[in-house]
Amino acid sequence: MVEKVVEVINRAGIHARPAAMIVKVANQFESEIFMEKDKMKINGKSIMGIITLGAAYKSVITITTEGPDEKEAAQAIECLFLNKFEE
Repeated sequence: MVEKVVEVINRAGIHARPAAMIVKVANQFESEIFMEKDKMKINGKSIMGIITLGAAYKSVITITTEGPDEKEAAQAIECLFLNKFEE
């Protein structure tokens, strides 16, 4: 299991487009991917789950991956956050 803590650094937060980007990347991996914010844990492969997190600017999210490609999955999701979802 790999766990990474990321911060939403794009001003608009996680709205539909960033959520879709996360799901697109997450679905490239076999591992299970979960995201947690304020004790709410959702499936990282579910666009509706990600949107319901309500992650605004400066929100802190814990990404947990588990499976055969867990390290690569966690790294790929973390890169989206670090690149501000290309906004």
